[in-house]
Amino acid sequence: MEHMGWISLIPPIIAVVLAIITKNVIVSLFSGAFIGVLILVGGNPIKATTETIGNYFFPLAADGYNAAIIVLLFFIGGFVGLMEKSGGGAALAANTIKFINTKAKAQISAWIGGIIIFFSDLGTPLIVGPVFEKIFDKAKLSREKLAWIIDSTSSPVAVLVPFIGWGVYIMGLIQKEYEALNITTSEFTTLVQVIPFQFYAILAVTMVPLIALSKLDFGPMAKAEHRVQTTGELYWPTSRPLRRADTSVEETKHQHAILIWMPLLVLLITLFSLLISYGFPLKPVPGNDFRVALSTAYLFAAITIIILMLVYKVKKFSDIFNIYTTGMQKMVYVAATLILAWSLGKVMKEMGTAEFIVKAMDGNVPAFIIPAVLFLVGVLMSLASGTSWGTFAIMLPIAIPMAVALDAHLLVCIGAVLSGGIFGDHSSPISDTTILSSTGAGADHIDHVKTQFPYALLNASIALIGYIVAGITGSAFTLILNFVLLILAIFILSKIYKKKYGVSEGAGL
Repeated sequence: MEHMGWISLIPPIIAVVLAIITKNVIVSLFSGAFIGVLILVGGNPIKATTETIGNYFFPLAADGYNAAIIVLLFFIGGFVGLMEKSGGGAALAANTIKFINTKAKAQISAWIGGIIIFFSDLGTPLIVGPVFEKIFDKAKLSREKLAWIIDSTSSPVAVLVPFIGWGVYIMGLIQKEYEALNITTSEFTTLVQVIPFQFYAILAVTMVPLIALSKLDFGPMAKAEHRVQTTGELYWPTSRPLRRADTSVEETKHQHAILIWMPLLVLLITLFSLLISYGFPLKPVPGNDFRVALSTAYLFAAITIIILMLVYKVKKFSDIFNIYTTGMQKMVYVAATLILAWSLGKVMKEMGTAEFIVKAMDGNVPAFIIPAVLFLVGVLMSLASGTSWGTFAIMLPIAIPMAVALDAHLLVCIGAVLSGGIFGDHSSPISDTTILSSTGAGADHIDHVKTQFPYALLNASIALIGYIVAGITGSAFTLILNFVLLILAIFILSKIYKKKYGVSEGAGL
């Protein structure tokens, strides 16, 4: 295996450092790719610029597979735009209010509402939060608790769904590495198989009902809950809740739950009907066939919601079409991110970055520990930069060839990278979903971060143990061990906290 030695580490290091400094994925990925090309061409900046554009950006954007991914993203973007502006999400959440008569039901209802809005990680906080904030106030549940719940059902849920924008983006990164390594397994099949190894995301989602039903809070969250229950105060005296008028869900008198469930039903029926014709789930679905099926499903779902919005007179057709195209436009950023990620990955391949790391680790690091190492690196990178997608773009082109070369469990390694990236997206104070969760819940941002972080850190610690065990066994049953450890840890920590501070668990409404 040929490589350029330690110099091959410069592009990813630059990308990571700039992601942390600028908090901008586009700038960091472009800079990493450009510097790599600059090194490859001998330091000529003009030649590096033309090479970057002519030999990386253009060919990668025009590649048949890549073009299909970009087109699919536009279909997804248009559909998500319609769903967010239809008012259906708020109507569906509001319809559940009449059944809420306990603290547990209030929390579980908000959790279910967040899961239902799985198609938009950024839309979840702004749809579910405003609907449930008054319910939480009445139930004497803290705004910090609401912010944590909607944050835990945004990106941790989105990364587990293979047929939305997140899954398409990740599959785009996986496919490039599979192509280079001559791996014939489809990226869709891989992503489905990786789901049980996404330990952090699964723990983050499942922790919510566990806390809600057991009433076993701990750390700053327990203090916040105690504050509301004993004083009725929504905030600490020093709190400054986030309020942004421009991020609120568009209010309309024409809100109907059917505008959410019917398009999603059409989407799922269309998708799985087409996939079954290819032998799914008994046979792997070729990547191109999956993309065609998914594009068709999103198109039919968009047509459905457009018809419903016209029938219920939510908006005029011209306005609806503008919403659809605006949703498509939002995917330009994602498309640009993918092209830059592919470019950086190609640069690292030509410089032999993965080969250098493999050679350095071969014989020095046991294969079973590699998933845990990848998880820790992903955690640090995403926490510092606040971006999961940037972490995926930098880490997957390194992790996949490393796993293959060092004979580590490939699915576990991919799951470790995804979980590491989600940790920062979920808990970093500079993450967009963390900020939007504070906004949607009407909570102070620092209070949200402080109360959520111990929960996130507990999940990350358990996930780390899981990756060590899964690195040895390669078994998805490791997830059961994670669940057991989570239940024990919550029980022990809450009891310790109660004994130390005299804070009681929550009671009914």
